[in-house]
Amino acid sequence: MSDYVVSRDRRAPGTMKAGNGPYKPGSLSEKTVRTAEQALRGNGNGLRRIFPFLGPALIAAVAYVDPGNYATNIQAGATYGYRMLWVVVFANLMAMVIQTLSAKLGIATGRSLPELCRAYYPRPLNWALWGVAEVAAMATDVAEFLGASLALNLLFGLPLFAAAVLTGIITYLVLTLERFGFRPLEVFVGALLGAIALCYVLETIFSGPAWGQIVRHAVTPWLGDSGSVLLAAGIIGATVMPHAVYLHSGLTQSRIVPQSANEAVRIQRFERVDVVVAMSLAGLVNLAMMFTAATAFYGRVQGNIDIGQAFHTLTPILGPAAAGVFLASLLASGLSSSVVGTMAGQMIMQGFVGFTIPVWLRRLVTMLPTIILVALGTNPTRALVISQVVLSFALPAPLISLIGFTRRRDLMGHLVNPRWLTALVSGIAAVVIGLNVVLLYLTITGASMG
Repeated sequence: MSDYVVSRDRRAPGTMKAGNGPYKPGSLSEKTVRTAEQALRGNGNGLRRIFPFLGPALIAAVAYVDPGNYATNIQAGATYGYRMLWVVVFANLMAMVIQTLSAKLGIATGRSLPELCRAYYPRPLNWALWGVAEVAAMATDVAEFLGASLALNLLFGLPLFAAAVLTGIITYLVLTLERFGFRPLEVFVGALLGAIALCYVLETIFSGPAWGQIVRHAVTPWLGDSGSVLLAAGIIGATVMPHAVYLHSGLTQSRIVPQSANEAVRIQRFERVDVVVAMSLAGLVNLAMMFTAATAFYGRVQGNIDIGQAFHTLTPILGPAAAGVFLASLLASGLSSSVVGTMAGQMIMQGFVGFTIPVWLRRLVTMLPTIILVALGTNPTRALVISQVVLSFALPAPLISLIGFTRRRDLMGHLVNPRWLTALVSGIAAVVIGLNVVLLYLTITGASMG
């Protein structure tokens, strides 16, 4: 019996199909699956071969350009100029490795990371991990809802409370696209990601950054004070998202079901391309966020700068067009990441505890913390940054689980991690956990964020 047969149930030849079950976010139309079958047989060329396999990483990549990134990147750029660009590069490289492993786990095992936790961990540990994941989901929603709500508030003058409620309604309506198949939802979310990228192409043109400084600081590590360490942890928390780690394995678990070890390896190669393209796009957007803030605000703004101040300050510095584009990108970011966050929450709940709740109820429950924060008059940008710190603390749990499962040959078969890859991801996890320890110390001692 081959390693691959041990790792997952195999379908009879010719029965490859889209996933099914109570909640399979990776389900595809039969037409797309047939195109994938042809690609795995070597038919077609170029984009036609790759197209059926593109999508999961684009969905996951939305989590890497959510409003939490705006808060941390703007604060870092305004306070430290170009000097923290290297943190974005470092975090994005980590994201590529982590999301590749998550995608591979779903392909090899046919199960999501939460499902494997439920199958192999003791029940108390599994429930504890679910609790941490749900807290992370709520912290994620704080960032997503506040970002979209702020954009609606600043663009159209809506009260923040009404804007938060409207955001919840819009994201629920977008999620109903899944009844027409998963591809329309993928296309919609991918279009919003493309819109964010286009907005930052325009912002780069408006701001005219110092390219020499960008290149230098993108590869030169620097941490100058406690505030920069706190922001570095926040940037990593905003970039490498716990729910994206969980979700990606669910997006690939039954999207295209391989019939052999060789097919599994080929699918993994296609998904690797998906990850590199999507994460590179997200990384470039994050770099543009920070260097635009550095160009516009560094040396001009003292102390912490929130998103509202950023919008109002951009107008006299770069013009009203730049300020409007900034808000358009923030709105696209908040709406798209909120949709993806709800998808992840459903998949996480089903995986860890075996049931789901209606999408409208999950949307309502996870937006409650944001509604409460808005009602209390909490500074939105401060809440955004702190939410990313919470996510940074939640990240080690899925990372450690991911490492443990992807190094097991009985689960992964031919796609098992080589030793060097396990060592690399273990090093990434160690860096994240180490940053969290430093972050805890700085938080207790009252360090500021700049």
